[in-house]
Amino acid sequence: MGARAFPWREAMAFGFGRLRLSSRDFWALTPREFAAAVEAVAGPARAPLDRTGLAALMARFPD
Repeated sequence: MGARAFPWREAMAFGFGRLRLSSRDFWALTPREFAAAVEAVAGPARAPLDRTGLAALMARFPD
């Protein structure tokens, strides 16, 4: 399995759009600083839904 490319488009869209950073400020951030800023706005990253979680969700909302 190959390495995935960094999602620059999404990172720039979030940095410029949601965080309203200038280009200078965006490119001056370290990856750790950017991750902290994203988490402050979007909340902590969640693990993907696994089979057990999906089954529980389907039982809760059977339609």
